[in-house]
Parts: sequence; structure tokens; C-alpha cells
Amino acid sequence: MIRHVILRALSKLLIPLIMIFALYVQFHGDYGPGGGFQAGVIFGAAIILYTLMVGLEAAKRVFRPRVLEILVAFGLPLSGGVGVVAILEGGNFLDYGVLLHDPVHGQHLGILLVELGVGITVASVMATIFFLFAGRGRSDV
Repeated sequence: MIRHVILRALSKLLIPLIMIFALYVQFHGDYGPGGGFQAGVIFGAAIILYTLMVGLEAAKRVFRPRVLEILVAFGLPLSGGVGVVAILEGGNFLDYGVLLHDPVHGQHLGILLVELGVGITVASVMATIFFLFAGRGRSDV
């Protein structure tokens, strides 16, 4: 790993800001442009930048591959589960209005949970794919 002091210093400054921006995009998605997919891509890009700066093995200690695999599998049932709960509550699939006492609050909760599931899945898949490609050709991976 090549040591570039300026790149490492800028990365240490930018990675937390990128992750905060990803959270903003995630939770602002039901009010304006953005949402789970965009936030997942931004968060995944922050993980990739972190990996490029500290190395693959150090990044795997922070973002454990087993945890990433669990998160990949967690996002889809979270997104689909909101639709199933809506059906069980007497509405249509992904009819968020029946989730809470007030249809407007139910809409916000449903959108938040679906987009959260998408964001978790996208960020985890991006990091997992990058880790697999970055570790390609190594016998210890």
C-alpha cells in the first residue's frame, strides 16, 4: 500500500462527511430526491474509499464480511415485510396508510422502512462485491 499523506488526510476528513451525507439522503428520501438506493451507493462508496486508504485487511476488520452478508440478507425481508404487514392489516401490498393509526404517519413509516431496507442491501452488496474483487487472487481470502 502506497502512503500518500495528502490523500490519506483528505480521506480521513471526507469519509465521515460522505457517510453523514448518505444518512441525509436516506432519511430525506420521502421528502425530496434521494432514498435508499442512492444512500446505499453513497455509503458503499465511503466504505470503498476507506478500503482503498487503509487496505483490504484493515477494512475487513472494521466491516466484517460475515456482518455484511447478514446485512445483505436483512434488507430484502425488511422491504418486503412492510408489504406483508400492510396486507395483514387489511390493506394492499405496500399500502402504507394502514400501518399506523393515521394514514399520513403510516405512509412515512412505510416509506422509511422500505427505503432503509433498500439502502442497507445496496451498501452491503457494494462493499461485499468490492471485497471479493479486491481479494481476488489471494490465497488467504
